Amino acid sequence: MMDALNQQIETHYLKENLYHEILNRLKDQHVNLGHVKRSDIAGVDEFHVRGAEVSRELASTIALKDLKVLDMGSGLGGPCRMLADEYDCHATGIDLSTEFVNTANALSKLVGLDDKTQFVQGSATELPFEDSSFDVVWTQHVQMNIPDKQKFYSEAYRVLRPGGYFLYYDIFRKSDDGVTYPMPWAAHEGLSFLFKGEEMAKIMAELGFTLKSKKDQTQAGVAFFTSLLARIAKFGPPKLGLNVLMGESTKPKLTNLLVHFQKGVLCLESGVYQK
Repeated sequence: MMDALNQQIETHYLKENLYHEILNRLKDQHVNLGHVKRSDIAGVDEFHVRGAEVSRELASTIALKDLKVLDMGSGLGGPCRMLADEYDCHATGIDLSTEFVNTANALSKLVGLDDKTQFVQGSATELPFEDSSFDVVWTQHVQMNIPDKQKFYSEAYRVLRPGGYFLYYDIFRKSDDGVTYPMPWAAHEGLSFLFKGEEMAKIMAELGFTLKSKKDQTQAGVAFFTSLLARIAKFGPPKLGLNVLMGESTKPKLTNLLVHFQKGVLCLESGVYQK
């Protein structure tokens, strides 16, 4: 059952030859492929609301220098590269999608950060790492695809060293109203496992985590999407943006998510827990 679900989720995110498409789009923008900077790929390598801006905001909540970080659900690896480059961390990412993992490793090599980042294919509910092997576990917009929340958060707890930090930025249910699909993480309800922030807080407390801080990010997300969709309407999709990953479904997915934030059905939240 779980293997079949994982296959469906991987298929949902699948974009074949993704790395070569990114290279071609960089060439179309006259970027020298021998000197690609992180900023050149920033529009596509962070698959979550507000992208690199909110990743930096989350990173600033604790002292990260020299720490070992695990990104659960690392996508194309943008946050790992940002942490490695700007905060001098060693960052490991794990993702269910083989295509994302291969692309993430290739992009790190392209921008010269393959010595400080690595990406592996695997499940966030069965992490292939030893107990207490990371100083920080980080996750953004991943748990919505995971039915077993208990296993997801308990694995984060297991691989964290005592005193380590769990940093999250995620989408939660705010009401029990129905959700309209497609969404960025799911084409239909069968791939989506939304739950409420209070339910996460209960699991975290039972595991032994201590909440250090949390922040409602919903209005910042609304402002971001309102601006982004206005730009798309006026100028068309960006040359290198999330449209590379979502294709023609980009606008309906982002519009649906915006409407659910505005109606109070879903919300955005970030926070820090300590083991």
